[in-house]
Amino acid sequence: MKLRQIQCVCAVVRNGLNVSTAAETLFTSQPGVSKQIRQIEDELGAQIFERSGRQLTCLTAFGRGILPYLERIQNETDNARRIARELTAPGTGTLSIATTHTQARYALPDVISAFRARYPAVSLNLHQGTPDQIAELAAAGKVDIAIATEGLEHFDELVLFPCYLWNRAVVVPKDHPLTQIQRPTLEDLASYPLITYVFSFADRSKMTEAFARRRLEPNLVLTATDAEVIKTYVRSGLGVGIIARMAYEPMRDTDLACIDIRHLFQDEVTSIGLRRGLVLSPPMYDFIHRFAPHLDKLSIDVALLSQDTGKGKRLFKAHLPYLIRVTESRMHQGATNPTPQKSAQINAESRG
Repeated sequence: MKLRQIQCVCAVVRNGLNVSTAAETLFTSQPGVSKQIRQIEDELGAQIFERSGRQLTCLTAFGRGILPYLERIQNETDNARRIARELTAPGTGTLSIATTHTQARYALPDVISAFRARYPAVSLNLHQGTPDQIAELAAAGKVDIAIATEGLEHFDELVLFPCYLWNRAVVVPKDHPLTQIQRPTLEDLASYPLITYVFSFADRSKMTEAFARRRLEPNLVLTATDAEVIKTYVRSGLGVGIIARMAYEPMRDTDLACIDIRHLFQDEVTSIGLRRGLVLSPPMYDFIHRFAPHLDKLSIDVALLSQDTGKGKRLFKAHLPYLIRVTESRMHQGATNPTPQKSAQINAESRG
C-alpha cells in the first residue's frame, strides 16, 4: 500500500463519498483519486466501496472493517508531519480552529491576540459554523481544534475538554414590556415571537427541553448563527432575542436592554474537542491553555491517548467547581486565570 492510496480513501470517506470534492482537498484530479482507490482495492483483494456505475454509494462490509486502520495510518502520518515541522522549524506552521460565531466574536479575540504575540510565525485559520459542522470538521481531521457548546459529544472520534460555563440572556428594545418584569417566566417568553441561535431549538437543546417540560410551544420566527444578526432583527422589531450572555455589550448595545434569564435554563458548557490520538505541537498546547487555563499538557495527553470514553465525564466533574467560579468571576470582574497549584490539583483529580 502507498500512503497516497490511503489518503484518497480517507478523503473520499471524509467528503461523503464525493470523489470530486475529495480530489479538490487533495489538489489532484477525480480520475487520479479513482485510480488510487482501485489500486489499493486490488492490493487488498476486496472492494472498499460499493458502486453504482461510476458513483460510490457506500462502504462495503470489508471497507467498514479496514477503514479504522487506514484512518489510523493517515492520522499518524499527520502527527509525524506536525512533529517534524516543529523539530525543524519550531513555532511555525498552521493552526486551524473551528468554532461558532459567538465564540469567535466574543471569547477568542484576546486569546488570539496573545497567541499571535507569542507565535507570530504560526498562521491561524478560523472556521466558523454550526456546532454540528464544527464537530464534523474536527472529527474528519480538517481542523486541529473545535470549540463549541453542542454537537461535539455526538462524535466518538473527539475527546472533549470542558472550558467554561455560560447561560443565555434576553435582548429587547429598552421600551419593551419584558423590561418591566423582574424575573420573566417561560410563559412570558413564549408569548412573544423569538429570535435565537440555529442550534438552540435542536432536539437535544436544554432550551428546547425547558419549554417542553412546561408544555409550551415557543413562537420561533428566526434563527441565526451570529448574535449580531439576532440583535439586528431585534432592533427591527421582529421579535425578542435570546443570545449568549457574553454577546451583549453594554458599551455598544446602548439601545437594547439585557434581561437575565439564568433562572430559566441550565448552564451550558463550552468545550474544546480534539481528535482522539492527535499529537499536539507546543503552539497548540499554548492556545488551549490560553483559552482554558485549567487544562495543562499532561491532562490533555492522558485524555487523548486513553481509550476510556468515560474520562471526559470525570474531567468535567473534577473541573466543574472551578468552571463555576471562573464563570461567575468573568461575569462580575472579567476573566480570571487559576493559580498553578489549583490547575495541578484539578487536573490530578481528573486523571485519577
